[in-house]
Amino acid sequence: MSQALERLHQQVAKLAEQARLFDNAKWFDKNRYIQAQPSLFDRTVFATKSLILSDYIDEISAQLKHLPPMENRHAYGFAIQRIATQVEAVIKVLKSTPVWAKENKSNYKKKNKIYQKAVQKIMQSSHELYQELSQNHEFERRLMEMIDIRKQQLDKASAEQASQINQEILALHARLGRCRKAISATEAKIQAVEKQQNR
Repeated sequence: MSQALERLHQQVAKLAEQARLFDNAKWFDKNRYIQAQPSLFDRTVFATKSLILSDYIDEISAQLKHLPPMENRHAYGFAIQRIATQVEAVIKVLKSTPVWAKENKSNYKKKNKIYQKAVQKIMQSSHELYQELSQNHEFERRLMEMIDIRKQQLDKASAEQASQINQEILALHARLGRCRKAISATEAKIQAVEKQQNR
C-alpha cells in the first residue's frame, strides 16, 4: 500500500515538473478565451482559481500530504478519488501541448496505467482492511450470540444434554478467541498503514 501511495507521489512530482515547463512556455498567453477565464478548471474539480498550472499541482500535493486517516474510509476514499480526478484534469491540459507530446508521446498509456493501478491499489487496500475488520466484528457478534443461546439452553437441559452443551460452549469460546485474535491483527495492520501515511 505504501508503494502505491509512493507511486502516486512520484506521478504528481512528474506532473509538477511538466506544469513548470508548461507555465514557463506561457502556452496560454496567446489564447484569449483562456485569458478571459478566472480559472483553468471547473470549481467542482479544484478550489484553486488561477491561470498558472503549477498552482493546481500545489493543491494536489497539499491534499496528498493531508489525506484523512484510513479509519474514516469514506473521507479517505473521497480524497483519493478527488486527487485522481484532478490529476486526470491536469493531464488533459498537458496532452494538448508540445510539452506533453515531447515527454509522453510513446509512454502516456503505460504511465497512465501505472498511475491508475496505484490509485486502485490504495483504494482496494483501504477498502479490504476495513471490510476484513467489519466481517471479523460480525463473526464476533454472532459467536457471542450463539454462546448466549447455549447458556440459556443449559438452564433447561438434562445432565446428558448439559454435558454436550458445555462442550459446544467451549468450542464456541475457542472460535471466539481466534476471531478476537484476527480482529487485533487487522487493527494492527490498519495502525501500521496509518503510521506510514503520517510520516
